[in-house]
Amino acid sequence: MVVIRSLLFLLLSLLSFSSYARGANYQNGPLVSPAKLEMFVDELPRMPTVHGYGVGDGGPVTAHLTIGMYLKTWKFHRDLPPTPVYAFGTSKATATVPGPTIESIQGVATHITWENHLPSRHILPFDRTIPIANPEGGGIPTVVHLHGGVHPPASDGNSRAWFTSGFKSKGPTFVSPTSVYPNVQEPGNLWYHDHAMGLTRVNILAGLLGSYAIRNPSVESALGLPSGPDLDRTLIVFDRSFRTDGSLFLNATGNNPSIHPQWQPEYFGDAIIVNGKAWPYLKVARRRYRFRIINASNARFFRFFFDNGLQFVHIGSDSLYLHRTVTSTNFLLAPSEIADVIVDFSKSAKDTAILSNNAAYPYPSGDPTDEFNGKVMKFIIDKKKAKDDTRIPKRLLRYPPPAVHRAVETRYITMYEYTSKTDEPTHLLLNNKTYDDPITEKPKSGTSEIWHVINLTDDNHPLHVHLGLFTVLDQQEILDLDEFKDCMEKKNNANACRWKEHVKRKRVQVPKYERGWKNVFKMMPGYVTRILVRFSMFGSSDAEAGYPFNATGEPGYVYHCHILDHEDNVMMRPFMLVP
Repeated sequence: MVVIRSLLFLLLSLLSFSSYARGANYQNGPLVSPAKLEMFVDELPRMPTVHGYGVGDGGPVTAHLTIGMYLKTWKFHRDLPPTPVYAFGTSKATATVPGPTIESIQGVATHITWENHLPSRHILPFDRTIPIANPEGGGIPTVVHLHGGVHPPASDGNSRAWFTSGFKSKGPTFVSPTSVYPNVQEPGNLWYHDHAMGLTRVNILAGLLGSYAIRNPSVESALGLPSGPDLDRTLIVFDRSFRTDGSLFLNATGNNPSIHPQWQPEYFGDAIIVNGKAWPYLKVARRRYRFRIINASNARFFRFFFDNGLQFVHIGSDSLYLHRTVTSTNFLLAPSEIADVIVDFSKSAKDTAILSNNAAYPYPSGDPTDEFNGKVMKFIIDKKKAKDDTRIPKRLLRYPPPAVHRAVETRYITMYEYTSKTDEPTHLLLNNKTYDDPITEKPKSGTSEIWHVINLTDDNHPLHVHLGLFTVLDQQEILDLDEFKDCMEKKNNANACRWKEHVKRKRVQVPKYERGWKNVFKMMPGYVTRILVRFSMFGSSDAEAGYPFNATGEPGYVYHCHILDHEDNVMMRPFMLVP
C-alpha cells in the first residue's frame, strides 16, 4: 500500500509539473510556414520613447519612471492573428514589443520602478530541471537587467533578484523593484531585458526586451551625424516562430527529454522580426541614415549585408562610440551585440535595398540561411536625391587605449559543453562550475585584468561581462584540440595542460569595427581569446576606487554566454568586486 501511494504521489507530481511547465493554453494549431507570410508588407514601427530625465530650471534632472510588464496581444504580421505576448510599457495600453526606448542624459540619473503584472501561468513551456527561479506562491518570476549599464550591483538585475506579480514571491537577492541607473558612463547604446534565473530565454522570447540610449547632446551634435527621429533609427532584430492561431511557438520537448523535458540548446525562429514586425519595410530618402542595430535573438547570429552592395560605416560597437569610423560591406553580430552604423542610400544604384543575412545557425557550423531567414527587412529608396547636411567624421570620441601592462591579474575562463549518450547537449559550464559554486573571480575595483577565454565547444559563444568593459586583444587557434580538451576535462587547469604549447603562434586579429571597448564578444570555437577587462570608469586612474558608487556590494555581478538557452543551463558565473 505504501508503495502504491508513493507511486501515485509521484505520478500526480509529474502531471502537476508537466501542466505547470507547459504553461497556459496559449498555443494551438500547427506551425505557420514562413512561405505563408508575405515579406515587406508591414511598415517598420518606431517604438515609443520614454525620457529617463526630467526638466528643471538648471537643465535635465533625475527622473522617476514606472514601467510595467503586461500580458497583451501584438500583431507581428499583417496576416497573423494577434499574438499573446509579455510587453513592457508605462501602461498596458501603451506596452509594446519591443518595449519603449528609454532615452537618458549622461550624468543625470534615471530611477525605474519595474512592475510585474503578469499572470500566474506562463504563455510558453519551460523546464524545471535546470537551475530556475522557483516561486513558492506561483507566478512568473521576472527581473530586469540593463545590458551594458554601469550601475550599483543592487540595480544590476541579478538573476536571483526576481519577483512575481504583487511581490507574492521574491528571490533570495531581491532588494527593491526600483533600479538606480546613474548614467555616468559615456554616451551610447544599451538595451534592457528580463534576467530571471532559468527563465531568461522564455521571458525574452515572450517579449520582455527594449532599447535604452544614453545621450550627450553637446558632444554628439558636434559630430554632425544623422539625427532626429526620422534619420536616427533603432533596429531591434530577433527571430520567432508562430502557430496558425498567432501564438508564439517554442518546442515543448527537449533534445534529451529523459534528462530535460523541455530545454533545448538553441532556439531558432522561422521569421525575422525587426521592431516587432516580420520582415518590415521602411521608406527612405537618398541620403545618410543612422541605424542602431541590436541583436535580441536567443541564439541566432546575423551577418548583415545589402543585396545591392551598399556599405556600412561603423561609428559604434556595443555601448560606446569607436575612435575612428570603419567601413564594411558585411559584419557579424552575435546575440546581444549592438552595431551603430551609417548607411548612405544616395549611393544605391537601385530604388530598393534588402538588408540580408547569411550567418549559419547554430553559428558557425550549422545550417545555411534560406530565402526566409536570409532576409531581414526592405528599404524603399526615393528616386530623387535629397539634401543632406550631415557628415561622417573620420574621428569620433576618444577613450583611453588598453593598458595591458597595468593589468593586475590574469585569469583563465574555460567554456565546456556536456552531452548525453546520444551526443545531445545536456548543459554548459564556465570553468566547469555551476552558478551556485563558490565565487572564484573577485577583481579589485579600479583595476584591469587579462582574461584568457578558452572555448572547448563547437559553438561560438558571445561572452558578456556585466559592469566591466573590455577590449579584445587577439585570438589564437588551439592545436591538437582533442588532446588539450581531454587534459582540461581532467584537470580544469590551463597552465597544468600547458595551453601555450597548444596554440598557433599566429594570432587572429579582431575586425576593425570591433577594436574599441565592448561588453560582448564572440568567442570562436577551438580558440583562446585574450581580453583586457577594465573594472573602472574612464577618467579614473587604476589606483582609484573606479566607480562613483559602491560596486563592491551584494549581490555582485555575473558574466555569461549570451546565447540565452546556454545562459539558462547554466553557462553563467557570479563575480564580486572587492575594494
